[in-house]
Amino acid sequence: MSYPESAPARRPAVVLLAACALLVMAVAALAYAVVDLAVLGGTVDAFRSAARDTSASPEQIADVVTVLRASVVLSAVVAALSAPVLAGLALGLLAGRNGARVATWVVGGLGLLAGCCSVAVLVGERAAPLQLGSGEQAVAELLGLVGDAYPSWWIPLNAGLSVAQGLGYLVVATLLALPAANAWFGRHRSAAPTMPSAPQAFTPAPYQPPSAPPAPPYPPR
Repeated sequence: MSYPESAPARRPAVVLLAACALLVMAVAALAYAVVDLAVLGGTVDAFRSAARDTSASPEQIADVVTVLRASVVLSAVVAALSAPVLAGLALGLLAGRNGARVATWVVGGLGLLAGCCSVAVLVGERAAPLQLGSGEQAVAELLGLVGDAYPSWWIPLNAGLSVAQGLGYLVVATLLALPAANAWFGRHRSAAPTMPSAPQAFTPAPYQPPSAPPAPPYPPR
């Protein structure tokens, strides 16, 4: 078994920075999930209090509260699940695994897309509120109260986190595409041991029956 030259023990600074950025994003995702669930109760109470002054029925208020709770819980679950994924990618990068680098690019692209969509939704809700028909005016009033039910700092924080998330993925992807990172992951990929080729199969010779013994020089007596 032959082994090529081993990979350098010292990893480039760009790989270390990319892994640290992913770890920071993982911690931020966990913190976001915790805070998101922590403000849910106060947000629902503030919404119910404001909804009493509208023309909406109790059933309509309950439906909007259900949607509000489901959206917050879903957002927190996605953030909590993304934390171990980002941490695992960071550990894979530190170990020099090229598959972790490719997976980081894929996750970064999806995260960048999600961040852009989140910012677009927040801006759209502020710039062009949802318009419903005259028969659903009560629902329109309730949906307009959802944003005001959150703490005053919550929506700007969400927008800032979405922008920071997109920039973080972009920075990590750029760092992993630099020449120093390419050389680091390329050396680790070529450091895999090469197995010797299997010996050529032995082909037995075909069976040949034994030849008859030679005749004696004189007839037997």
